[in-house]
Amino acid sequence: MKRLVFALFFFLIALISSAQKSEYSAATIADSLKQNADAVVRLDQMDIVISSQRSMNIKVQRIVTVFTEAGLNDIDAYQGYDKATSIKNIEAIVYDAFGREIKKIKRKDFKDQSAVSGSTLFSDNRVTFLEYTPVSYPFTIVYNSEIESSNTAFLPQWYFLGGYAVTIEKSVLNVTFPNNLGFKKKEFQFSGYNIKKTLETDTQLSYVATNILAQKSEDLSPSHTDLFPKIMMGLENFHLEGVDGTAKTWEAFGKWYSEKILTGTTDLSEQTKTKIRALVGDEKDPIKKAKIIYDYVQKKSRYVNIAIGIGGWKPMLAADVDRLGYGDCKALSNYTKALLQAVDVPSYNTILYGDRYKSNIQSDFVSMQGNHMILAIPNGDNYTFLECTSQVDPFGYQGTFTDDRDVLVVKPEGGVIVRTKIYDDKGNTQTDKGIYTIDESGNFSGSITITSEGSQYSSKSQIESLQPTEKEAHYKKYWDNINNLKLGKVVFTNDKESIRFTENVQLSALNYVPISANKMIFALDVFNQNNGSVKRIRNRKNPFQIQRGYLDTDEIEINLPAGFTIEFLPTNYELKGKFGEYKTEIIKKENNKLLYKRSMFLSKGKYSNKEYDEYRLFMEQISRNDNAKIILTKN
Repeated sequence: MKRLVFALFFFLIALISSAQKSEYSAATIADSLKQNADAVVRLDQMDIVISSQRSMNIKVQRIVTVFTEAGLNDIDAYQGYDKATSIKNIEAIVYDAFGREIKKIKRKDFKDQSAVSGSTLFSDNRVTFLEYTPVSYPFTIVYNSEIESSNTAFLPQWYFLGGYAVTIEKSVLNVTFPNNLGFKKKEFQFSGYNIKKTLETDTQLSYVATNILAQKSEDLSPSHTDLFPKIMMGLENFHLEGVDGTAKTWEAFGKWYSEKILTGTTDLSEQTKTKIRALVGDEKDPIKKAKIIYDYVQKKSRYVNIAIGIGGWKPMLAADVDRLGYGDCKALSNYTKALLQAVDVPSYNTILYGDRYKSNIQSDFVSMQGNHMILAIPNGDNYTFLECTSQVDPFGYQGTFTDDRDVLVVKPEGGVIVRTKIYDDKGNTQTDKGIYTIDESGNFSGSITITSEGSQYSSKSQIESLQPTEKEAHYKKYWDNINNLKLGKVVFTNDKESIRFTENVQLSALNYVPISANKMIFALDVFNQNNGSVKRIRNRKNPFQIQRGYLDTDEIEINLPAGFTIEFLPTNYELKGKFGEYKTEIIKKENNKLLYKRSMFLSKGKYSNKEYDEYRLFMEQISRNDNAKIILTKN
């Protein structure tokens, strides 16, 4: 009887243990949640406890079942820390496909490294992260972390769905806060998702979301941060870098930031000031002075990256940047500001979201936002913005990292939201002027001058810094329609004053046009074919966005081979629509010559999912016409 009782006892223990393990079995996930998913987040929970203006505790538990290598990105097991933020706990447990524990990972097993490479000044800014290579898929990771921080300026943004190809089984956010700190929140894109606010009082806020299905990434979609549900949070009374602050209005926030955080960071030695004044000389125009100093900063300093969310918003001292010759975006912007001060040119630190995808500071939600800093110089009723991290950008050029978005300009008298430079669609130009010859054997030879301005300058000017092999690879990809392409002389002219980049390229290709039955057939448009087809997407869900418009204008002289006559010539073509305009014209000239003219204008804009097929057909018509063929017959 005793043996039977003991056997029953151990059976129950094993049953309980098995039940606990099966909780993490991949088999327990409903098939509907696995569809389109590289990973399923079983639980994503954050508990934020703000006990005072100077004290915040954040606990995170994230349970993720990973099905593919791409799903490893959804584990999100990392944590930054510095003098103001300490890690109280960080650990993970790995389970196999059946929910059996296979590995415990303690803090000592996490990777720990400086947040900045090549710098000793930022030794307090570090990041701890999990680097796990699975033996097989699927597997499940249970990740737990806890931090304490005296910086309460940055409350985390909470993303119920953090990206594409991941399903959220359950997402929980709990926030506790004193009622005298002015806690505020803003909800985005909740419609259509199963998100419930389970608690809201003057000291607590809770949300629960369940079964948010994986979303497919669709070409030309806006950023997932503009599509998927999220919450921004902030405090009107907060603490940053050892200083209490306020964010009731942008004016008050900017004044506090200027007085309490930036004050004292722009001091320079008299030796440096004297050097800068001598460099500027007798120049009186503030913008011309700024150009001289910007050039000096570009030649003297280099950029080091500090991981977002680490390092706060207090720049390192300008004197240290002057001595060491490097810094992050805040440091280099502040250093440039200090040099400008030495020659009586006012400038303002400017906070924004830097990214090729345009993202605005939320002007109706006063809080610590942004991931990047540039410098604003007053210029009449506008501002000239300087990207101080770049050693190559022309003075005042914004490129595609900071253009056309709402930013916060921090003035001594207060903060103000302004819009950065908007490059007009028809100012984003590429102008091609060239000539090519097809000889009697079908060989191709030609030359072209490509001039790029506006936002097109941003990508084209980077070619200049490529190594010879990289340069060749670039052009072979750019002209992948030219078989057997061989590059000749390539000369660049980078006019930073006019912000214009020019490529002069000589090229050739043996046997470019095959001769069959005494005929040659080839596309007239050799140099600027739009052959990037727009993907067909059935039942598209997302709206789509053309971030930046452009205008391409081509004029190409074509020398046809002697001994051949034109059997068929494509007709002139014109296309107009809501997305832009396209036009080609072919002019016959004497001595077997043609003049080919082409213009292609694409307009930026946001469009509904229902308009996507119309756009796809618009681009297909252009691609088809760009590939229109001429037929030559041998005499």
